[in-house]
Parts: sequence; C-alpha cells; structure tokens
Amino acid sequence: MILIPALTLSISLAVVYGFEPIDRYSIVTLHNPTRNASSTSTPMQVGNGDFAFGADVTGLQTFLPYAIMSNWGWKNDTLPPNKTMEDVLDYEGVSWWNHDRLVTYMFGGEPTIQQWLIANPNRASLGRTGLLFLSEDGTRENVKESDLTDAHQELDLWTGTLTSQFFWQGEEITVITYSHQTSSSISISIRSALLSQGRLGVYLDFPWNDGSNKFDAPFVGVYNATANHTTTLRTGGQYGSNVEAQIIHTQDSATFFTSVGGDPLSILRDSPSTHQYNIHPSQMTGSEFSIVVSYSFAEPSYIPSVPEVAASSLEGWADFWSSTGFVDVWTGSSDPRAEELQRRIILSRYLMRVNEAGVLPPQESGLVNNGWYGKYHFEMIFSHLGHWALWNNWDLLDRSSSIYSRYLATSIQRAQVQEHFDTGARWPKMTDPSGRSAPGTLSIDVIILQSVNWDTLGEINELLIWQQPHPLVFAEYEYRAFPTNATLDKWRDVVTATADWMADFAWYNQSTRVYDLGPPMEVVAEDTSPNVTTNPAFELAYWRLGLSLASTWMERLGEDVPDSWTTVKNNLAPLPIDNGTYSVYEGIGSDFWYTPTYTNDHPALVGLYGWLPETPGLNISMAQVTAEKVWTYWNISNCWGWDFPMLAMSAARQGQPEQAIEWLLHPLFQFDDVGMPIGGVRVPTPYFPGSGGLLYAIAMMAEGWDGSQGMAPGFPMSGWNVRVEGLTNLEKKIMILSPNKPGEIRDLLMASNMSSLKDVYPIFQIPFMNLFFQSLRHFNPMLPATTITRLVGTNVEVDILLAWVVVGY
Repeated sequence: MILIPALTLSISLAVVYGFEPIDRYSIVTLHNPTRNASSTSTPMQVGNGDFAFGADVTGLQTFLPYAIMSNWGWKNDTLPPNKTMEDVLDYEGVSWWNHDRLVTYMFGGEPTIQQWLIANPNRASLGRTGLLFLSEDGTRENVKESDLTDAHQELDLWTGTLTSQFFWQGEEITVITYSHQTSSSISISIRSALLSQGRLGVYLDFPWNDGSNKFDAPFVGVYNATANHTTTLRTGGQYGSNVEAQIIHTQDSATFFTSVGGDPLSILRDSPSTHQYNIHPSQMTGSEFSIVVSYSFAEPSYIPSVPEVAASSLEGWADFWSSTGFVDVWTGSSDPRAEELQRRIILSRYLMRVNEAGVLPPQESGLVNNGWYGKYHFEMIFSHLGHWALWNNWDLLDRSSSIYSRYLATSIQRAQVQEHFDTGARWPKMTDPSGRSAPGTLSIDVIILQSVNWDTLGEINELLIWQQPHPLVFAEYEYRAFPTNATLDKWRDVVTATADWMADFAWYNQSTRVYDLGPPMEVVAEDTSPNVTTNPAFELAYWRLGLSLASTWMERLGEDVPDSWTTVKNNLAPLPIDNGTYSVYEGIGSDFWYTPTYTNDHPALVGLYGWLPETPGLNISMAQVTAEKVWTYWNISNCWGWDFPMLAMSAARQGQPEQAIEWLLHPLFQFDDVGMPIGGVRVPTPYFPGSGGLLYAIAMMAEGWDGSQGMAPGFPMSGWNVRVEGLTNLEKKIMILSPNKPGEIRDLLMASNMSSLKDVYPIFQIPFMNLFFQSLRHFNPMLPATTITRLVGTNVEVDILLAWVVVGY
C-alpha cells in the first residue's frame, strides 16, 4: 500500500516534554490471547518469521494437526505420467500480440506440465508434535480433548511463551512452548506428576505433502498416506551437538531432518506402517521433562538447548515490543471501539512477526497453512511487508526486501527473453524460491461472473502489472530512513531495471499522442477482460508515481535520467473519467457502477488518493467523489482483507476520520480470538494481507502522511486519545545520516537551530535510544552495544556523540 507517508527513521516518540512514555508492557500483556479449548480453524502460534509452530489447547498438536511451517521447507512432486524434466524445461505458453510486439506468456501451454508448474514447488508441513498419554501398564491411551478438564491456555505476547494447563484423570499437566528466534526449533517443557508414573510422553509424526490442493487449510499434509514417503530414525551423539535422536523424512526428492535433544530420553517408532515416533523420559524420577525439537533441510551440526530456546524467545520478543514502533489508541480514549482496535493492533503485530518476517515474502496465510500451494504473490508484498517500514522494523524488512535483487536475474529473463521486451525486468505475480513465475489459474470469481475464453485460463499471473512499481516505493522508504550512497547503490540496479520495463511496456498511441497501458493486461481487481483493458486509473497513477521515484533516484546518484522514463512519465494517458468520476479503465461502459462484474472485487479506485499520494493529473475533488460513489455502489459484502484498510486510508486522506475508523472495524473485516484475520467466503483463514493492511493504515492515520496536519490526523478529534512512539515521521530528521559523513549531522542541527540532542528530545527514553542505535548499526554493524548504555539518560553534545559513533569504538 503506497501512501508515501512520513518515511524517515527519525523517532517520533511520545517523549516530547510533558508526555509520559507509553506503558508498552501493560498494553501488550493486556491483550494476551487465552483459550479454554482448541479452535478448529486457527492455532495458537509461536515462531520467528521464518518458522512457526501451530498449537492446539495442549500447547502442541495433540488433538489437531496444525502445521509446523518454514520458509525453507519446499518440495517438488513427481512429474506427470510420461513427462520428463526436459518437458518442463521446454514448456512454453501462448503468444499474444502486445500492440507491435509478440509476447510469449507462461499460460496456455501443455496442460499437465502447466498444472505441475503451478503447483510446484509446494510448501510442506514439517511434522506434528503431541502429548503421548499412557495407561499404568504403559500402553497408549486413546485420549480425546473432551477427556481433559479445566483447560486454560495463555500466550504471553511479551515473551513468546505459550503456557497450556489442564487436568487428565485428576492430574494437572502444564506444557510450556517456546520458539527459538533464529532457528527452526521449539522447546517443550512438560510438568506433571504423571511423568514420574511413566504415563506421559511426546510423539512426533510426519505427513505426506503434495500440490494436489490449491488450499490446504486449516491443516497441511495428510497422515494416512504413509506409503508415499519414508522416515528413518537414528540415535546416538554423533549427529550434532545436543542431538540425541534424529529422524530423516524423505518425500519424493525432498529430505528434511528433525533433531531432538534435551533431557535424557528414549525414542522408538510406534509401528513400521506409520511415521510416528514416541519419546519417553529415560529417567522417570521427576515431574518435569523438557526437550528441543529442531527442524532443518540439512543435517545440523548443532541444535540449541532448552534454556537457549527460552532465552532467545524472551529476549527477542522483549526487544521487538520495546525498541520499535508502538501505537496506543486505548489509554485515555472514551470511544468504546478503541479497545477492539487496540486488540487488533497488538495481535496483528505479534502474528506478523511470527508469520511474515522472514527471508521470503509471505504467502497469504503466512506460516499457518497453505494457500496457492504455499507460494507468494508479488502484488501483495506491500500489504504483507510495507508496514515494517512505517513501524521502524528495519531489521525485519531487510530480511525479505532483498528479494528484488535476488530475483532480478529471473525477472530480466522474463521480460527480455521470454516476453521479448527490449529492456528492463518484469516482476512476477505468483512465484516461489526459484523466482519462476507460476502460469496461474483463472480467478473463480471471473469464471462465475463473466463469460470466459477457456484458452486464456491462467492469464492473470502473467498479465497483472500493479506489482511492478512496488520496489521503487520500498527503495524510497529505505532512502528516507537511511539517505546514504550505500542505499542508493544497493537499490540502483533494481530501480533502473524496474523503470526500464515500465517505460518499455507503455505503448505510444499515434492517434491520441499519449502513452497507453495495455491491452492486454489485468487490473487490480482481476475482473476485466484483459484484451480490452486500456489505461486503468489506478495503474496509470501508480505508473506515474513509480517513474517519478525512479527519476529522483537517478538524480540522487548524480546520473542522467533516461529519456524514455521522462517521455513516458510526462506523456502517459490521463486518468479515465466518466460523468464526473474516475473509471476503472478507459472505455468501460458508463453503467459499470451498476454492473456486478466490475464492482464485486478490490475497489482500487479508492486507492487513487489514500493508498497513493496525490499524483500529477489527479483531481482530488473528483477522487473524493469517486471514493464516495464506491462506498455507495460497490458490493462491500464481497470485499475482503486489505480492501478495508485501503478504504480507511482513502477516508482519512479526505478528512473523514470517523469513516476511516468505521472501515477498520467493519463487520466484514474480522479478526478471531487470537488475532487471525478471517478470510471469509473468499479465502480460508487467515488472510494476512488484512493484518498488514491494518497496521499500515494505523501507522498512516496515527503518524500522518506527507502534507498532513496535526497529531493523529486519521483519527476523530472526539473520543480518541492516540499516542505514538517510534513510527516514521518527516518532521524530525535527525537520526538518518551516515556516520561516514559526520558533518551532515552537524549541518542539519545547525540548520534547524539545534545544538544538541536535548534540543530534539528533551527526555531520553530507552525506546528512543534503541531505535537510534538500530539506525546507527544499519550503517556500521561493528558499533558496540555499550554505546547505547553510554547515551541513555544523558544530554549528549553532537560533537561528543560523533566521536563515539565515528571513531570512539
């Protein structure tokens, strides 16, 4: 979502003189989710952004096989009958004329290979871990959840501690579950007198995964296809430090390792016909048993210990909550809706950190279950990741934003070799770790709502274009946060290749003497006929913004802006207008407002001014009339996920904060008891673009956007007390310059009539200093941690600060 709001890393903490810092701990822990029974649709989760563990009410997966998911656990299915890898490599889709250029796409080729490419690789669930209940004679008890009593489960958000307590046969059982923050490992600590009686253990089970289903939800993989895959147990101390047992799981050509360590244990296979392994304490003299279960795609040399996993969780989560952005809409607010909005904010922050803070862009359901075979969608990257920039989680955003440089080569190949464009890189829509574009399948809504040429089945993935400018905005975010030559150089190749293709894609219309976008192309809503879609309003506005950002990038580098960029940017077709409002695309019938085909999906017209800032040629008054007409005539009952934050941002920019709040709390925009965004009738739960969109909109509404006035400009003046710490803000620009150029900091202070840091923030607080230190470490990873303790609580003169930062270490 592109609003170009306050994007610098300067810290707008509520430490301005006279304000008390937010009691973050109290607000976070107030919203610790609790359950007394398992949900059949969503788990409790612990995780780290690249790995997540979903749990039922026991803190494990005892009764419900929720997934253990990662960003590295992928597999390829076997090829279709009588097909070889040569057939895959030779696969070619249809060719369509794009004005004077014949473009070859990935859809429309040999059907079985096309479907294999769509479904592969697919993301795998790594296994299942559950409690093993035993009778007095040691045989397994067939226990159901209904056999438990007094169950209570609570997730401590501040520490990532999942505590599950319940009784079985009159004996209390407590399970504490943690996730390590830098490895795919969990620790499990079980406390119960049943352990000393030999009546409790842990089981591990392993599913078969494949790409037979587009959606695998709420569970991933099947446990009754045991003949399709193999597992092998090996024990002894020679398989890695802290490893007591290891299970090798092979599915087709994919092999994963599950390593177990911790307290002394014994492990045996339950049966040769299953892939379940039962773990027992080898010393049944105590009432506590703790193990680590660690997952990997290669044999590990080491797995963390139980205390190390717990410490990693405690430290990692406390740092996350205390050192970056925070918004408090609850304290002091009289509006009764504030409590629910605060709950959504806190739980969304937690779940996005668990599911969507890894080295790959997230899939729509994060690491909870699988949608679209576990693949991720480049047009949704902003809904998933854009909020990290606004909340100053640069360490998390940096993990995945490098995807553009990593996928640059495949995107250049797509544009210039496959599709025969002259220059540039075309970013994919639906893709996987290889960077290859999936041929795709036609939206079911399109199939239902309009006549379909089945020869074009799968065209959406290849014809969507609104993902193309995204990296230009990410680059701009990072430069405003860290305006250095290093940032400019880091993004240079991505920026130039992105803009080159944007300019090449635009076609000069000799009749109208402007540059057109399309046909063929797909719009944001994916509900128009691609062969007649020309000059859609949102894409035109975004194209202008993107080429403007790219041009500015070249100017910062001191390089010439390519003539093609300038020519296209200055001569793009005007936004299509009909009867005083903007239209979905040029030439669409005037009755489109009343035609369900065009008003049943993502209402991108409201993004013209809300999601996007004011762009050249946009009439703000007309944009407002258009948005209000969308509110009236669009089928809001079919909106989902990020649609509601987009509607809220539009209302906020137009000076209607009450309507913005209404959109964020709309009855159809729901979050369940643990904060999972409900997919509704459109997609399975969770649908995390809703969470990312919520956090993005909250940051905009609370901190403001370029040109906004006053505090919390997106919130109503009455009934709301909004306090902000650590979000991006353009008004203060102190903490953004490179230590390699200390004179720039001094010059900036002098220009602002500020002689020392105390003139920027009268009171130093830990969250402020943590963020400042984070920004400095971005430039110089060697900066010692002791620096922050030397700065806290002092009024440091700039020259002394520079001595510490630049040469003091």
